[in-house]
Amino acid sequence: MAFEGFPPLIADQLHYLLNHSPDSIKIESVWSGNKLNPRILDRFTLVIPYCLDTIKWDVIYNSEYAVTPPDFIFGPDDEDFMPCSTVVPEDGQISSLDKALSEWNNEDSTRLLVLIQGLRDQYVVYQRRRVGQIDDDRVKFEISTVLTRKGIEMQMTSGVDKPEEVKFAVPLVMDMDINKMVVGCPWKHQQKIHLQVVYPILRKYETAPSAPRLRLVSSSDLKALFSVEDVKLSSWMDGMCLAEYLPHLEETLERQILEAVSAIDLRRSFIEALAAFLGRPLEADPTFCRKATFLAASGAFTFVVNFFFSTQFPKQQPTLMLQSCQHLNQLSVPVKSNLLTEYPWSPRWEVGRMAERLCDFLTDEAVNFKKYCNEALLQY
Repeated sequence: MAFEGFPPLIADQLHYLLNHSPDSIKIESVWSGNKLNPRILDRFTLVIPYCLDTIKWDVIYNSEYAVTPPDFIFGPDDEDFMPCSTVVPEDGQISSLDKALSEWNNEDSTRLLVLIQGLRDQYVVYQRRRVGQIDDDRVKFEISTVLTRKGIEMQMTSGVDKPEEVKFAVPLVMDMDINKMVVGCPWKHQQKIHLQVVYPILRKYETAPSAPRLRLVSSSDLKALFSVEDVKLSSWMDGMCLAEYLPHLEETLERQILEAVSAIDLRRSFIEALAAFLGRPLEADPTFCRKATFLAASGAFTFVVNFFFSTQFPKQQPTLMLQSCQHLNQLSVPVKSNLLTEYPWSPRWEVGRMAERLCDFLTDEAVNFKKYCNEALLQY
């Protein structure tokens, strides 16, 4: 994003925050508090990931006196969040937030990130304390069984039109480093999978707690290898707790991730098998083998074939899109076909037969595509 309008020192801190935060913080809006020159921006709203959702904090600098750290306005549901209280920690150690404030230096571009991280650490403690005060035996029991796991976040949510709920974000622990399992992996950050668990608060008139809502959430980059949306979660049985549910889930994910890594080699073998019929690809995804492009011909008619692979290959066949090298529409864009998925396919075939049957289909489809291209030009 551009930082025009911000004083240079504030712009440097904001730039560093957005480019180095491990939490993918974003800016929602910006405005000015400078009455003498309203074109000078010194205030903005941050959207901060928390508990697999987001929280919004307003950051208030004073552009006329920028040597001091900014003020913060927290969300309307967090009126009791007072991170700068004078309570001394039990271990006697100075908090990361107090340290960030005492060491504030407006010329140090890293300080805003350090301050946000200190505030977020305090917010984790604040929400954990709120959840611990809830008069719900099930929630208290769940907290006691999972608190030994590192990185758990929890949140109390409520509103006028919705019931009180407790949300847990549980990082799943697997005996594997996903980043190191893919050759040539481009990921800069460690890939993670979390289980979001939402418990409705038990009402006094209710005799039994209802099952929590469960949702898997992963790092966005992981979708190139493995989509958690394809994972079928086990049913939550009566009387079950997270300590029972998590080990089986983690074991299932480990197995499916290993299968996803193996599928890369299978997709690569299929692309190599296509090359025997279509020639060397013009381009191909060398890491995850999710895309490949070949040049093909039917007589004098030349066209490009784009292959798109899902993580479920070969259970799910590739999606094809043809693109003419000789026909342009009125915008000078090559004419393309619709996405094609209806052709002979069986995941039980070996890759050579898959490629052969698909190329036989392309031989017939090329005639239809050429006709489609000629008709498309007549419409303009």
